Amino acid sequence: MPDKFQLTVVTPERTVLDAQVVSVMAPGGDGYFGVLAHHAPMLAEVGVGRLTATDEADSVTVMAVSGGFAEVRNNTMTVLADSAELRHDIDVARAEEALKRARLRLGERSADIDISRAEAALSRALNRVDTARR
Repeated sequence: MPDKFQLTVVTPERTVLDAQVVSVMAPGGDGYFGVLAHHAPMLAEVGVGRLTATDEADSVTVMAVSGGFAEVRNNTMTVLADSAELRHDIDVARAEEALKRARLRLGERSADIDISRAEAALSRALNRVDTARR
């Protein structure tokens, strides 16, 4: 039986996941990183992407996350995310509307559009749609 550790994913609004898992793959600021039980202590930036957590029954939990930090220590991983949604909780129609709005804003390229903010919104919307459809 593989070793387990505690994973907690929280946003400013709620606790999204609090479970015993055997592995996690998470989007970091410079690419994805993996965590197993008894991982060395670390603090990492969380980027935009899919976080996957596998439990001891090989059941995989998938969520869209964006922004924040992950801390690993004492056989626990805590993700403090700006936003996180479990795959089955994503409203695909709403995510697709956000994607359309972000693409329209970027297409306008007017002086009053904050390009970096619009690109970030596009990245988050693409992640939500992609996560929900996989």
